[in-house]
Amino acid sequence: MGLDLGGTKIEGRVLAPDGEEIARMRILAPQGDYQATVTALTDIVRALEAEVGGGVTTVGIGMPGSLSPVTGLVRNANSTWLNGQPLREDLERVLERPLRLANDANCFALSEAVDGAAAGARSVFGVIIGTGCGGGIVIDGRVLEGARGIGGEWGHNPLPWSEPDEHPGPECWCGRKGCMEMWASGTGLSSDYRRRTGELVSGHEIVARAKLGEPAAQTSLDRHASRLARGIAHIINVVDPEVIVLGGGLSKLPHLYEAVPRLAAPYVFSDVKNIDIRPPKWGDASGVRGAAWLW
Repeated sequence: MGLDLGGTKIEGRVLAPDGEEIARMRILAPQGDYQATVTALTDIVRALEAEVGGGVTTVGIGMPGSLSPVTGLVRNANSTWLNGQPLREDLERVLERPLRLANDANCFALSEAVDGAAAGARSVFGVIIGTGCGGGIVIDGRVLEGARGIGGEWGHNPLPWSEPDEHPGPECWCGRKGCMEMWASGTGLSSDYRRRTGELVSGHEIVARAKLGEPAAQTSLDRHASRLARGIAHIINVVDPEVIVLGGGLSKLPHLYEAVPRLAAPYVFSDVKNIDIRPPKWGDASGVRGAAWLW
C-alpha cells in the first residue's frame, strides 16, 4: 500500500507485486491538526485493507518534508503542523507494523524510475513543479536519501546564474530568499506575472493568454523556462542523471520539453549536451505508487 499525504488530500492505493492497482481511496486531509492527520492515515489504511480482503499490507507513505535521521521527527514540511511530530512512531504504534516514509518528491522519482517514464534508467532525477518545487534522486532503483535525509532537496537551493533583477529574489516560506521554489513552481510563475501586470492568475491561464498573443504572458513563460533550465543544469552538473522526469501541475505544459533542454545546454559542463527530459507516465498517481514501491 502507498499513501500520499498531500496538503489538501490523502490518497491511498494498493498495488499487486507486478504494479497492478487493486484498490484506491481518496479523502480530504485535515488542516492544521496533527492528531486528526494521524487518525485519517490509520483510517484509510484499515479501510483499504478491508476492501482487499482484510489482509495486512506493507505501508509506505509519501509526505511533505522528511524525517530527521537524528530525532525521527518531521521537519521541513510546508504542512507546518506536522513539523516536530513523531509521525512514523505514532503510526507504527497504532498500526502495529513497521512503516516506510519518504519525501513526496522522492516517491514521485521512485515511481517513475521503477515502472514509469524512466523505467530502465540507472539514474533518475524527478522534479516536482506544482504549487511548490521539489526533487528526488533514484540510483539503480533506490532513493538517494543522503546522510542527512535531504537528498534531492532541490527546491530550497538558490537560482543559479541569476540575472541582476533576480537577486536576491522573493522571500521563500523557508525564510531564505531566491529559492528555486519561488521561481520554478506554479506559484513562482504566477508571482512573476503578477509582479509585471498586477494580476494574479494560474499558470495555465498564463499559457492561454500567451497563445492569444499577450506579450506579458509570453515573457513570463520565457523567464520561467529559463529559470527551470538553469536549475536543472545545476543538478546535471552535480548528479548527471540519465533521465529527468517532470511532475506536478506545470509538467503538463508541453513547451517545457522542447525549451528546457535547449536553454539548459549552455550551462552543462560537458561536450555532450543531450538532456533527456520526459513527462511522467503516472501523472498525479506517481507519488502514491512510489510510496508503495518504498518496500
